[in-house]
Amino acid sequence: MVTEEIREKIVNVLEQLRPYLQADGGDLSLAEITDDMVVRVNLTGACGSCPMRTMTLKAGVENTLKKQVPEVRSVEAV
Repeated sequence: MVTEEIREKIVNVLEQLRPYLQADGGDLSLAEITDDMVVRVNLTGACGSCPMRTMTLKAGVENTLKKQVPEVRSVEAV
């Protein structure tokens, strides 16, 4: 179950990552957090169509989220 504290931590980490994506013409927003701790995000702008989006999502967003919020199982783009 997603507590308000975990949700806030996830949102804060995503907010910290956004400027890096925005610097390359992209962005992300939180779509949902599932009960089994899968974070689903919307990738927009350059990130939405970039061939490196999977690497950005897994190596960048997912790894950072897992380090700072160990409860997170994975991150998916929707």
